[in-house]
Amino acid sequence: MSTTTAGKTNEADRIAELIANGYGVRIEPCPRRIRAFFGGEAIVDTTRAVYLFETRHVPVYYVPIDDVRGDLIEPTTHTSRCPFKGEASYWSVVVGDRRSENAIWGYPRPIESCPDISGYVAFFWDRVDAWFEEDEEVVVHPRDPYHRVDVLDSSRHVEIYVGGARVADSRRPRLLFETDKPTRYYLPRLDVDMGRLRPSDSVTVCPYKGEARHWSIGDGEAGVADVAWTYRWPAAGLEKIADLVAFADEKVERVVVDGVEQPRPDRRSSH
Repeated sequence: MSTTTAGKTNEADRIAELIANGYGVRIEPCPRRIRAFFGGEAIVDTTRAVYLFETRHVPVYYVPIDDVRGDLIEPTTHTSRCPFKGEASYWSVVVGDRRSENAIWGYPRPIESCPDISGYVAFFWDRVDAWFEEDEEVVVHPRDPYHRVDVLDSSRHVEIYVGGARVADSRRPRLLFETDKPTRYYLPRLDVDMGRLRPSDSVTVCPYKGEARHWSIGDGEAGVADVAWTYRWPAAGLEKIADLVAFADEKVERVVVDGVEQPRPDRRSSH
């Protein structure tokens, strides 16, 4: 067996194993008006988008090609192949003197096991300027309609320890429960030893919660970078966490709730 043939066989076996373990692609209607802007123009304006859900990936908007400004896109010679969807064609977006190369892809002839997305295209999120659901901007990636974020008032006793010192002690936390994420404890600043924290230059953005600014403790090897964060102006519906401080449980020494030390979450967990 040649090296090339062996490689194809191994790839086919890997794909078969993924499918056997539940890997899949499906679509669902998206009832929201979806718009994408580039160079001041609405490249897409549709109420007929679908969500494409693919195992291990965030959702993707697929929009009818008929709802894309045909006068502002150009087909390219670039192609790629997905074993679960087929051969992809690409388009660039051109507005005036601005060009976003290969910003759009679509599957004119998806494989048989893929839902019929032949009349739809998708965009690389960061190759256009802005996305909107109805009149609210969406950041990072489309919001998964099955992803929940709940914030509940609580009277649980939360203590945070870093470097042997207790840096937070609160009996009025707000607990944030988010799908597939560890529980986060948002604490009033009066219950945090803010003298130990210093503002970090790090800024992260969550599609569900908004823009977070981070805090560090100490410097160098003795310090802990980005140990906590604050949403000064969280996304609509999450105002209850505004200006509160949450700690990265995976970076602190101990989190104690009602006298019980909590297990440490995976260090890769998102806030």
